[in-house]
Amino acid sequence: MAAGRRYLLPMSISEGEIAQVRAATDIVALIGETVALKRSGQRWTGLCPFHGEKTPSFSVNAEEGRYYCFGCRASGDQITWVRETQHLDFIDALRALADRAGIELHDDANAGPARKERQAALSAMERAVEWYHQRLLESPDARAAREYLRSRGISGELARKFKLGWAPDEWDALSVALKMNEQVLVATGLGFLNKRDRRQDALRARVIFPIFDPAGKAIAVGGRILPTAPDAPRAGERVEAKYKNSPETPIYSKRKTLYALNFAKDDIIKSGEIIVCEGYTDVIAFFAAGLPRAVATCGTALGEDHFRLMRNFAKRIVLAYDADTAGQSAAASVYQWERQHEVDVAVARLPKGSDPADLAQRDPEALREVIANAVPFLEFRLDRVLEGANLATAEGRARAAEVAIEVIAEHPSEFVRDDYKVRTADRLRIDLATFRQRYADLEGRPRERVVREIPNEPMTRRPRSASTLPRPGLEALRLYVHGPEATKQRFIAPYFTNEIQRDVFEALATGQSLSELIDALERRGQDEAALVLSELAVEELDQTFGASDVTAVVAQLVRGAVREELRSLDRDMREGRVSPELAMATTRDVKERVELLEGPNGAAAEGDLRQWLIERASLPTS
Repeated sequence: MAAGRRYLLPMSISEGEIAQVRAATDIVALIGETVALKRSGQRWTGLCPFHGEKTPSFSVNAEEGRYYCFGCRASGDQITWVRETQHLDFIDALRALADRAGIELHDDANAGPARKERQAALSAMERAVEWYHQRLLESPDARAAREYLRSRGISGELARKFKLGWAPDEWDALSVALKMNEQVLVATGLGFLNKRDRRQDALRARVIFPIFDPAGKAIAVGGRILPTAPDAPRAGERVEAKYKNSPETPIYSKRKTLYALNFAKDDIIKSGEIIVCEGYTDVIAFFAAGLPRAVATCGTALGEDHFRLMRNFAKRIVLAYDADTAGQSAAASVYQWERQHEVDVAVARLPKGSDPADLAQRDPEALREVIANAVPFLEFRLDRVLEGANLATAEGRARAAEVAIEVIAEHPSEFVRDDYKVRTADRLRIDLATFRQRYADLEGRPRERVVREIPNEPMTRRPRSASTLPRPGLEALRLYVHGPEATKQRFIAPYFTNEIQRDVFEALATGQSLSELIDALERRGQDEAALVLSELAVEELDQTFGASDVTAVVAQLVRGAVREELRSLDRDMREGRVSPELAMATTRDVKERVELLEGPNGAAAEGDLRQWLIERASLPTS
């Protein structure tokens, strides 16, 4: 698990089961499926998959089940690897590994029913998607649906890839065909009980667009009526909406789901870009045009949870909406998401009156150019203001300047604002000093402004790697992790004056496995200690290290610890907690023993200093 990441185990998963899955998964074989690993001593090395490099800095410890990159500091175990490479949450990654190893995870009494209900819902949705899909491919009554899809440029190959389907114009065809009980029917949103207390399908006479989670599990469906459907309702019926989507269910949350992310994520990661559309057919059109990195929201506006999901895949987000929709996006929210999630939001300038599906059919190359030339969100908003203004007159340019200033002022970065002041003044043929003065005047007016600081987002600093910490403590920890058992008895906590190294030592002294310790440190928020231990786990101890080398490391540690304690003793003397006579005598005695550390009486001197440091550590702090 990368430093700083937290997870909470559900009641249904025990630590024992997690350990069982880890023990059953060969981390070298797992990582070796996607990374070329070569044996190097007791470790395996290769090029890091998380950042570009030419010299291998990625190391795997097969015995401990850990990986670590000395370049970008990515680290973790088998579960972390699946999470990071397949973009799954902890539980889904654990279950994927359990399935791989043939291990059945058990639920406890409290979580069992909920788990079974979820599994039943997922199973029902998977069967429903397959049933709808086969109806589209094979049923005579789906001819109109197939013709509609072809008219939208969706080939049979694309229909099969996205598992598109057809819901027949029947009351309960799905419910009857799948023998779905009432509870599952309602829980999945696939149907309901009508006024006659009979099961009824939720979708009828619609093209079906299945919705999958990032792991590829079917969790919902969207349905579109055919354009050829009559506008007037049948007797006793109401007018149907063009699109109808599954409701919120235990397996589906609209605000946390992006349509087609499961299909798009590989190209998103490869390109570093994610394209966000309005509709399902727009997404498929991008795939047809050779841009298989498009996704869409599922009947809801783009929001915070969507950005939180997208940042895991790409840093550049291109909004491929029509011009009116893109212009209506809440600027304050977009800028906040950019800062909070460290992404860049751009807007594709689609031709007026065109959507991606239309443009993909008419001119795929033009669609690709539109995405390649997407502009920053602020630039798009300013262009919309200025393109709609009358720039032929001084009065028109002045009015445009007033609106442009309001738009520029919304951006939280002073540097970005200043750059756009220069651009806008030049475009409007207004003196830059005059424009800046007017900006300053308007900026002082009371008005709703974008929040400049993200609330509840404290500044975080990057955890330090082991190599940046004091050398003696680092060598001692290497010996403790990889050295013989007898070596461990030479070290005690008071020897480690660096707080992070002391945290690592105290964790190691518990006797738990490295994976257990790293998880425990991360859960307690000791990210730097976890990172140091992750790095140490994949290092290899120099085989030439002998007894004299161990003694030298201990001597260095003891000297450092003694030096710190003598400073503390001096403070105690100056503040009246220790008499000058006792402090001076103790200092003289301790320094004499330090001089003896590497001589013939070194063992005795080390023992005396060890005891003194233990006694000092046990004193109450002032």
